[in-house]
Amino acid sequence: MRTFDVEGHRLVWQGDGETLVVEPWGADSLRVRATMRGEVLDTDWALLEPADRDARITVDGDRAVLVNGRISARLHATGGYDEQVGYETTSCTIEFVDQHGRTLLRELDAGGSLKLRSRAFAPLLGGDHKLSASFEPNPGEKLFGMGQYQQHILDIKGSTFELAHRNSQASVPFVLSSAGYGFLWHNPAIGQATFATNRTSWTADSTQQLDYWITAGDTPAQITSAYADATGHVPMMPEYGLGYWQCKLRYWNQEQLLGVAREHKRRGLPLDVIVADFFHWPQMGDFRFDEEFWPDPRAMVAELNDLGVELMVSIWPQVSTSSENFAEFRRRNFLVKAERGPDVQMGFQGPSMFYDVTNPAARERLWEIVTANYYDHGIRSFWLDEAEPEYGVYDFDNYRYHAGTNAQVGNIYPQLYARAFYDGQVEAGQSDVVNLVRCAWAGSQRYGVLVWSGDIHSTFEDLRRQITAGIHMGVAGIPWFTTDIGGFHHGDSTDPAFHELLIRWTQFGTFCPVMRMHGDRLPYEDVTAGDGTPRLRSGGPNELWSFGDDVYDVLTRFLELRETLRPYTRHLMAEAHHHGQPVLRGLFHEFPDDERAWGVDDQYLYGPDLLVAPVTTAGARERTVYLPAGARWVEHATGRVHDGGQELVVDAPLDVVPVFVRDRTLDELLERLDT
Repeated sequence: MRTFDVEGHRLVWQGDGETLVVEPWGADSLRVRATMRGEVLDTDWALLEPADRDARITVDGDRAVLVNGRISARLHATGGYDEQVGYETTSCTIEFVDQHGRTLLRELDAGGSLKLRSRAFAPLLGGDHKLSASFEPNPGEKLFGMGQYQQHILDIKGSTFELAHRNSQASVPFVLSSAGYGFLWHNPAIGQATFATNRTSWTADSTQQLDYWITAGDTPAQITSAYADATGHVPMMPEYGLGYWQCKLRYWNQEQLLGVAREHKRRGLPLDVIVADFFHWPQMGDFRFDEEFWPDPRAMVAELNDLGVELMVSIWPQVSTSSENFAEFRRRNFLVKAERGPDVQMGFQGPSMFYDVTNPAARERLWEIVTANYYDHGIRSFWLDEAEPEYGVYDFDNYRYHAGTNAQVGNIYPQLYARAFYDGQVEAGQSDVVNLVRCAWAGSQRYGVLVWSGDIHSTFEDLRRQITAGIHMGVAGIPWFTTDIGGFHHGDSTDPAFHELLIRWTQFGTFCPVMRMHGDRLPYEDVTAGDGTPRLRSGGPNELWSFGDDVYDVLTRFLELRETLRPYTRHLMAEAHHHGQPVLRGLFHEFPDDERAWGVDDQYLYGPDLLVAPVTTAGARERTVYLPAGARWVEHATGRVHDGGQELVVDAPLDVVPVFVRDRTLDELLERLDT
């Protein structure tokens, strides 16, 4: 009897109702799929068709090995009479090893009489399974990635994660190990991932098959590059993405927004993008400007273009029951369906339903409307808010899409939301796509998404969390990351304590992939239509000059520094585009041989050459910095040169963020880029 079948580049095992397929999927990478009672499905949730399928397969009785570059899969089939059940049983386990013969990851052992299953399929009514895949722990490994969770934890070994999106939570199920591998859970189902000391487990609450991808690399850079090749590279960031973006909740009329752009130019301040936030529309889901407050969008865009400013416009994926588009979207099944109870899924400013981005026809129809009401006016950038989607109640088992239930496919929503716009923009001839999105999943980056960290609070604690969030998002393949400078909730523009936070956050934002001011500032401003009916309020002032002259002087200095960094930022964006490298990086990314670099959670690298140590404590005027071994570091504020491999305390007055340049001064770094 044959234990294994070789089908071209695939290695196949079958037994006990299961079909297991292991195959090469890009350089140094493998894809593993398994299903019960059927053939494996060619789902393309995030993985692209690989260019490289070369592999070497050998079969020797109950053992088989598939070698693809730096990674090998060793399969061991077992079978025999099981006295407890009274018949023959079969099973197959997988171990992944690197080119040096070191174990990267190994499926959970059966445990003798425990009869544990590393691939456990529990049937559900309707044909799906609740699925878990479990692996033996790799002793001493550190883990990074998984997207954005609001916690200040760098090494996520020992953590557990909900595989689901929420406002300010983006679940991107890719993890990078210090042991030399990267692992993608290629399944958009709601579920859980646990990286415990006794096992690593991935769970899908409802799915048809097991599907994951694994790669091996000697460095984090090799792993992230392979992951980008497998799921798609981010486009090249357009020039207007390199500078400063101005936003608030919310500019509520055309003249107000234009006035801010004009004042920037009058003061000689750099400004690349200004944003028209939500509820510029008559009704949610109309996908157009309210003529009373925005009488001439085409003229507004033209004036902004003359000022050298790009307009970005907010789009929400909800359709109000009062919208002019509701009847059509409802009739054509373009809206998400509740499994029980009323279909209303959000009550903010009135009842609404989310449109179903998993339906290709719905995506096409949305883009038709957006083209007529925005794109034809010259608007080329969109703020795709609510992308999780943000259900009023996160009952993940209560929503059904065109592509399946939310429990099966829910995590794909933000990726396809971005795709609806990206596909339309590219078809219209636009090559430099960047859209601001509040959530992401694996593969989102190829649709030009700039992910920001959601509606976080204006606190130093939340500022600290954004450092690790940015590092993990970069590891998870999302190189374009930003935050609301100053935080979103409860920042009072008149409060000196908030002014300090805003300065420190601006310093962090200067060295983020995109520097973007936003927030729901206090005190609020009421808005009323001409007929006396109320409209959504506006937040307080949020411009650089809104916080007093002393604050203004500091903020403008960092805008000027951002402009100085433009050639370097452009270079980092090219690295992300061509080589799949994160823009905001953990110290371990460039210095994997420095053991301490794997544990520094309050600093990061802006590209390979700038080490940034934000001040994240109120009242602090100095901070401790660790300089990785393997380089000399020039302190930007003082010009002092320090050897790597040491910790030091540096001054950090309110107008200074500690920044260190690798092996040269900033001027020398920029001069090298010019040549």
